[in-house]
Amino acid sequence: MRLSIASRIFLVFAAVVTVFGAVSSFAVWRMHAVGADIRLVSEGYLPLTKVAAQLETFHKNKQRDTDRLLEEKDPRAQRILIKLARLYYPRIVREKLTQGRLLVTETRRFAQPSEVPFLDEIEGRLEDLVREYDLYDSQADALFAALESSDPGVASAALAADETGKELKRTERRIDRSLRLFSHALEGRIQERVREAQATERSSSLAIIGFSLAAIALGILASLLSQRLLAPVRTLTEAAVRIGRGDWSAKVPTSAANEVGVLAREFNQMAASLQARERELANKQEALMRAEKLATVGRMAAQITHEIRNPLSSIGLNAELLAEELPDGAAGDEARRLCAAISAEVDRLAEITEEYLRYARLPKPSLEREDLSALVRDLVAFVGPELEASGVAIELDLPDDLPAEIDENQLRQALLNLVRNAMEAMPDGGTLRIAGRVTESGVELEIRDTGVGMGDQDLAHIFDPFFTTKRGGTGLGLSLTHQIVSQHNGTIRCESAPSRGTTFTVQLPGA
Repeated sequence: MRLSIASRIFLVFAAVVTVFGAVSSFAVWRMHAVGADIRLVSEGYLPLTKVAAQLETFHKNKQRDTDRLLEEKDPRAQRILIKLARLYYPRIVREKLTQGRLLVTETRRFAQPSEVPFLDEIEGRLEDLVREYDLYDSQADALFAALESSDPGVASAALAADETGKELKRTERRIDRSLRLFSHALEGRIQERVREAQATERSSSLAIIGFSLAAIALGILASLLSQRLLAPVRTLTEAAVRIGRGDWSAKVPTSAANEVGVLAREFNQMAASLQARERELANKQEALMRAEKLATVGRMAAQITHEIRNPLSSIGLNAELLAEELPDGAAGDEARRLCAAISAEVDRLAEITEEYLRYARLPKPSLEREDLSALVRDLVAFVGPELEASGVAIELDLPDDLPAEIDENQLRQALLNLVRNAMEAMPDGGTLRIAGRVTESGVELEIRDTGVGMGDQDLAHIFDPFFTTKRGGTGLGLSLTHQIVSQHNGTIRCESAPSRGTTFTVQLPGA
């Protein structure tokens, strides 16, 4: 039976609909797989990696403290070190081990069945570490008791303490090996999941391109069949070609009250759905790349703590002990002044390492209904003396009530970073304006300064970790601010031009 022209057109466009539906279904399926990998890495393995890095750092600290305790001959210094070890180390380690076990339990809820054996292995390693630390705590208590009760002049007591110390060091080395294996297992699994996600993304892109090309070919065929009879179909085909080339603004007129009008409306809806799916896939890919960056930052923070923070603590403690031992007099006063300068510099460097760690260990926000206007006014009152001393005038344009679901402490830190950045951008003084308003999607805060501004090249990287244009800056302030706003399900954008100031706009969901 010979098909009519209308039937032919219908069959061709039905094929187009099928292809677009296949693209959408395939994209949803692939995005679900990529999303599962991203969630597993970002909510499961990355927090476990941070816990492992922190445990390694704490254990390295303890090993150094044990070495120093065993080498220390001054009973008073020994008592100080023992007191610090009893108060600080066991509690922190227990908290981190408990946190690790809770993370494993939480990860099991959304992990794929293929991840269960690895999670069982991680849980087993954590249980082994708990047992090792139980043994370690008992040995440490025995060593502390022996050192506190032993008489330095009695050889048998010193020998007993020495034997206990050797046994403790053997346990420390065993725990150190276990922690390294634990970290290596997690890092290897993260790399494996990242590689699999990248492979999924590449194969999905190729498949979507293939389906899109098929849809374009069918659209061209429909145009050839109907261009002499149905002029509106030509418009529909042109729109299909434009969308196939990536022009999502293409729309087809839907005013016709016939089958062509119905088809045009369906086509517009499909195009919008496919655009949304493609945008979501791009967002998932960006989230995966950010997860990789966060893993790198976590490892760098642990390395900084290992290489810098621990020696700084020893330097600061030694400087304080040295200052206490110095004699009175002009020479002693000068030496104490130098010791105080050393301690001040140690504190400054310790603060820098703390900023790195704060970025790597940022907890999830605890959201509660708060008034943003009150929060901003309180923040301005806090930094008011600094702004006044820098010659910066403050202008507020805030409503009486600006409700939002936020973590007050975290958002306060983010806004404080933006205010201080604005103040530093106006070394010769200027005006800082903070405005707030309610929008259709939530609330919006605008922080505008009249400072030096920045060019497009710097503007493209301001939220990247470790990127800074300030002398002595760490490059983590704006990156931390971006991370806090993102965890609040909000957005932050920046507009700036050289010598024309800078404007940061923060958008948050309303309460």
